[in-house]
Amino acid sequence: MKQKISIIGAGNMGTGIAQVAATYGACVTIIDTSQEAIKRSRASLHSVMNRLVDKEKLSPEESEAILSKIQWTSDIKSIADSKLVIEAVIENMEVKQKTFSDVESLVSNDCIISTNTSSLSVGAIALSCSNLTRIMGIHFFNPVPLMKLVEVVPIEQTDSGLIENVKSTLQSWGKTVVIAKDTPGFIVNRVARPFYGEALRIYDEGLADFATIDWAMKEFGGFKMGPFELMDYIGNDVNYNATESVYIGTNYNPRYKPSPIQKKMVDEGLLGRKSGQGYYDYSNGAAIPKPAADEESGKKIFKRILAMLINEAADTLNLAIASRDDIDIAMTTGVNYPRGLLRWADEVGVDLIFQQLCKLKSDLGDGRYNPSPLLIRMVDEKRTFYA
Repeated sequence: MKQKISIIGAGNMGTGIAQVAATYGACVTIIDTSQEAIKRSRASLHSVMNRLVDKEKLSPEESEAILSKIQWTSDIKSIADSKLVIEAVIENMEVKQKTFSDVESLVSNDCIISTNTSSLSVGAIALSCSNLTRIMGIHFFNPVPLMKLVEVVPIEQTDSGLIENVKSTLQSWGKTVVIAKDTPGFIVNRVARPFYGEALRIYDEGLADFATIDWAMKEFGGFKMGPFELMDYIGNDVNYNATESVYIGTNYNPRYKPSPIQKKMVDEGLLGRKSGQGYYDYSNGAAIPKPAADEESGKKIFKRILAMLINEAADTLNLAIASRDDIDIAMTTGVNYPRGLLRWADEVGVDLIFQQLCKLKSDLGDGRYNPSPLLIRMVDEKRTFYA
C-alpha cells in the first residue's frame, strides 16, 4: 500500500507507526489537535533518526528520505485523500468514536478506517460509523519500530478482501501479523493475564516473594523477565488497566479479577521503573533483592503459572478468538515467550496440565482454575494440539 496513510494521534504509538510505514516507502501524515504533541512527535522522530545514523543503522540519506515522507498537521481535513487511516488517540471510547465519525465524514468510500486500541471493543468504536465493512483494529505493540507483532482485529462486517489487503501491507512493513476476534484483550493481552495474575496470587498466599517468583520463571521457564520485573517495566498502571479491561469485558470472569496488591501499587503511585519504585526499588544504590533459590519450590511456582497460561491459550482457541498457530506466534513474538504455549502443552503433556489445574481447583476452591472445555475434550480423546 504505497498510497497515503494518515495517523490520528501524535503520541509514541502514532509516531512509531509513522516511522515504520515511512521506512517502507509509505507517505504518512500525522494529525493531532495539540501543537505541543506535534512538536514532541517531530522532535522525537528526528532524535530517533539521528541515533540510527550515529549507530550506522541508516545512512544520512536514508534518514532524510524517511523523514521526507512524513508530514505533521493539526488539520484533520488533510486525511481526505488517504487510503488507510490509523487512529491512535487516548484509550477512551467516546474520544475514539468521535474520531471515527469525523474520519468517515472526510475520507473516500474505499479508505480503510482502523484503530490501534489495545483494550477497547473495535465493534463498539465502529458504532459511530455507517459503513462498517472497512473498519478493523490494527493493534501494534510498543515500541512499534522494534516489536514485530501486529494483531489485526476485524469486526463481523469487515470485508475479507480488506483484511488480506491490510495484512499484506503490514507484512511489507516487516511485521508479523496475526488475526484475532474482536474480544477483550484480543490474543496477547488476554492470554498473558495469568503470567501476572497467578504470580500475584502466589505472592498473596505467602508462598514466595517477588524476587523468588521472578527467579523461578526465568530459571525453569526460560522467560527473559519475571512477572514482577515485567510489570514494573510495562508500568503497573498500564498492566492493571489491561487486566481490569479484560475482567470487565468478560463479564467479570474470575480468571481475570485484578489483584488488590496491584491496585494498591497504582493508588500509591508505585508504577515501576517510570516512577522509580514498584515491586522493586530503582533508586540509585538500592539493594537488589535475592531470591530464595530452592529448586523444588521454584519448579512448583513455574508449573503453576505455566498451567494457567496454557489453560488461557487453550480457551482462546476453544472460543475461536484466533487459530492455534496465531496464538503461539502472538505469544512468542508479542511478549517474547520462550515457546508457543500450545506447543509447550504438548511437550509437557496435556493430561499433566489438566491434572495440575484440577489439583489447584481442589486445593484452593476457586473457579478460576476450571480447565478449559477444550482441554477436557483433549484429555478424554487423548489428543494433542500439534500432530
